[in-house]
Amino acid sequence: MLPADLAVGGFAPLSTCDWPGELVATVFCQGCPFACRYCHNTDLIPPGPGAGPDFGTILALLDKRRGLLDGVVFSGGEPTLQRALPEAAAAVRALGFQVGLHTAGPYPGRLVRVLPLVDWVGFDVKAPFSDYDRITGVAGSGERAKASLLALVESGVAVDVRTTVHASLLKDDDLARLDGELASVGLGPTRRQPFRAEGCRDAELLAG
Repeated sequence: MLPADLAVGGFAPLSTCDWPGELVATVFCQGCPFACRYCHNTDLIPPGPGAGPDFGTILALLDKRRGLLDGVVFSGGEPTLQRALPEAAAAVRALGFQVGLHTAGPYPGRLVRVLPLVDWVGFDVKAPFSDYDRITGVAGSGERAKASLLALVESGVAVDVRTTVHASLLKDDDLARLDGELASVGLGPTRRQPFRAEGCRDAELLAG
């Protein structure tokens, strides 16, 4: 694959929140295999070419911002859906930028292949792994996410593990069980992220 094959749904040339402590540009990849009920980027779920700038245009802009940004974050959607992600990450590194990745871990094998090119990962843990299906709407998603998280821990790449919390989906007991599962693989509790109504299309969650 070529970096230009990356499907881009959007691009933020400057972000201070997508990689804590770093000044970055963020590439929003198009397509996600999950349909999480609280998703606030629902326009990025359908696969396709994406409505954002092509990746060649992004690289040209990044070339002019060398020395001004710390890194580039690939977000989504789900970046590991993109088969061109390793090539895109390598192209960013070749410009001298650090590489960050936001993922929910649906493709463990693809994540393993891109990790050598990544400096930091923001990993979204949806729920206790046996409860994933009711969040993502995808059977077996918890097993795949757990495999990805284990691979990430073993890689030694820096990771920020976070969980979006809506009271209708995750109770205190669920969160305690999740933290216990993470402790068993050497990770601390997830960083809790509050539900964001903006962009969400789930009427029940919006009403709650």
